[in-house]
Amino acid sequence: MACALALPLAAHAQSDAREQQLEQRVAQLEQQLNELKAMIKAQKAAPAPQAPATQSVAAAPASTPTFSSAPGVSVALHGFISASAFSQNKSFTYGNGQNALFPIPGSTGSLSGVDVRNTRFWLDFKGAKFAGDWNGGGRIEMDFFGGFNGTGAYSQQQATPRLRQAYMDLTNPETGTTVRIGQQWDLMFPIDNSPTSLAHIAFPLGFGSGYGGWRFPGVVVMQDINHGSTGAQWRFDVAAFEGNWSGPGNNINYLTAGNAGFRPQLEARLHVQDKNWLAYFAAHYSKVDLRGVEGNAPTPIRSEVTSVGYEVGGQWKPGPWTFKGLAYAGNGLGEIFGAMSQFGDIKERGGFVQAGYSFTPNWAVYAFYAYSKPDSQDVITWMGHGATGLLRNRQAALSLQYTAGSYDLSAEWMHDKIDSTSNGTDRKTTTGNQVSLNALYRF
Repeated sequence: MACALALPLAAHAQSDAREQQLEQRVAQLEQQLNELKAMIKAQKAAPAPQAPATQSVAAAPASTPTFSSAPGVSVALHGFISASAFSQNKSFTYGNGQNALFPIPGSTGSLSGVDVRNTRFWLDFKGAKFAGDWNGGGRIEMDFFGGFNGTGAYSQQQATPRLRQAYMDLTNPETGTTVRIGQQWDLMFPIDNSPTSLAHIAFPLGFGSGYGGWRFPGVVVMQDINHGSTGAQWRFDVAAFEGNWSGPGNNINYLTAGNAGFRPQLEARLHVQDKNWLAYFAAHYSKVDLRGVEGNAPTPIRSEVTSVGYEVGGQWKPGPWTFKGLAYAGNGLGEIFGAMSQFGDIKERGGFVQAGYSFTPNWAVYAFYAYSKPDSQDVITWMGHGATGLLRNRQAALSLQYTAGSYDLSAEWMHDKIDSTSNGTDRKTTTGNQVSLNALYRF
C-alpha cells in the first residue's frame, strides 16, 4: 500500500524535474537567439570596407579580426604586396615604374627597374559604440609612395611610407546613414570604378589624363535612399573637403590659394548599384583666392578661379565580360588632378573606357583607353602661372592577367601620346611606352 501511495508522488517529482529541464533548455535557446541577434546587428552596423584605388585588387576575403584594441572593438589587418619589373623608353610625369602617368614632353633615354611601392596595408576598426543606434569604425591606410630615404646610392631601395587614408565612421544601421570624418577619397574619384591594372594601382591608368580626384581631409555624409529594400540600391553622398591649390605660398603649411578663407571643396554624388552593374553622377565646386592667405600675392590674370566639375560613370559585368567607363567636363580642376595637373582657369573634358574578358576562371585580358583635352587657349593663357603647356593626352593599355587564390600575375603594355607647347606657338608630340611584368599577393 505504501508503494502504491508513493507512485503518484514519484511521478509528480519526475514531472517537476522534466519541467525544470525544459525551462532550462528554453532559457538556453533564448540566450543563444539573443546572441545571434546581437551578432547580426553588429554585422549590419559595421561599415563596409572601402575598396583599394583600383578594381584590379580584389577586396581581401572576410576573416576573423586578428586582435582587439578596446573592449568590443575589433581590428583587422589587410593589404597586398606588389612588385613590377618594367622597361620604358621615356621618363614619365610623377615618376617612373609604378607611378608613371604620361611622358615628360621632349624626354629621351630608356630605363628599366623593379618597383614595389604599390605595396599597401590598412587597418579596419569595427564595433565601437557611439550613442543610441549609432556605431563606429574607421580605417588607417598606407603605401610606400612617400619618396625615398635620402639621396645616396642605395636610397632607391628604401621607399618611405605614405599616409593615404585616415578616417572614422559613424553609422546608423536603422536609417542607413554613415558619416565619414577624416582623410579620404573625394567624390570625383571613381573608387568603385577605377581601371583594372596590376602595374598602376596607386597611380591608376588614365589618372590625371582621363579622370581626376584626390584624397583630402573632410566630412562625407552617405545616405541610403531606399534603405532596406530589395533590388537596385540607391545612395546619395554630400561632402566638404579642405581647399587645395598649387600656391601661392607654402603648399605644405595650409598657405595656398585653396586655403585662403573658409572655402572648402563641395561635392555631391548619386550612386546606384545592383548585382552586376553600377552607375553614378558626381559634381564638384570650389572657389580659390589667388591672392593667397596673406592677400597680397601678385595675380597677373585674375584674383579668383571657380573650380567646377561634372562626371558620369558606370560599370557592367555581363557574364565573363567587364565594362568600365566615365566621362567628365569642368573648369579649374587642377586641384583634383585635372588638366594633367595644370592649375588655372582652364576648361577641359575627357574620360576613359575599359573592356575585360575572362576566358577561363583564371585568365583574363583587358583593353583600356583614356582621353584628356584641356582648352588650348586657356592652357596658353595660364602658362607660367600654373599651366605647363600640356594640350592633349591619349593613353592606351593592354594586359593579360592570371589569378589563382590570393595571387595575381600579369603582363602589361602602356602607350601614351601627349601634345604640348613650350611658348604657345609651337606644337610637340611625345610618345612613351612602358612594358611590365607584375605580381601581387593579397592578404
